[in-house]
Amino acid sequence: MLICAWVAPVQAESIVAMVDEHGHTIYVNAPSDGGSGKGVHSFRPVRSPSALPQAEVNRLVELAATSKQVDPKLVHSIIQVESGYDPNAVSRKGAMGLMQLVPGTAKRFGVENPFDPVQNIHGGVSYLKYLLDMFSGDVTLSLAAYNAGENSVLRTGGVPAFRETQDYVRKVNYLYGSEIPAGQPAQKLEAPPKAEIYRYVDEQGIVHFTNGQDF
Repeated sequence: MLICAWVAPVQAESIVAMVDEHGHTIYVNAPSDGGSGKGVHSFRPVRSPSALPQAEVNRLVELAATSKQVDPKLVHSIIQVESGYDPNAVSRKGAMGLMQLVPGTAKRFGVENPFDPVQNIHGGVSYLKYLLDMFSGDVTLSLAAYNAGENSVLRTGGVPAFRETQDYVRKVNYLYGSEIPAGQPAQKLEAPPKAEIYRYVDEQGIVHFTNGQDF
């Protein structure tokens, strides 16, 4: 039997679409606590990423990273890949906020409002520190666990063979090892200029394609 409970109406812009563990899309004014049956929390997301200056995000990252002895640049690299610095971000799997915490992880690390940048960064950095300790400081394994869950990494003994996880680890490691200053959203890499491709037909009627003009 499906039992529905009504909550008080909220403004339309506060509604968040989420996908629960059964693949059902649900619309709530705040994320549930991972299907525990305790209902909807009373918090609402911050309204706009523009309401949080980059300097403030940098300050919050510095505070949380320093308190947990984690490299702030690693935290920034994760935020860039996870949410692009959007505190209102919600993934199709229900991960929320700057560091994209799923309800279970948010609850586990004491985050009541994943859309609050202070709580989200604190919870995300706490989880990252937990993973770094678990995997003896191995950044690659810790990133894989941040994306796919520590149990997946423990089962495989390495980065799981999930395309999403492998791409995630590669992107974060790239940013972490790059010369991009911490706390500045990465710009898209400039594509190399496209070479001119020439088509010609030789005397035997064979079609050739070349990037040079010596034909």
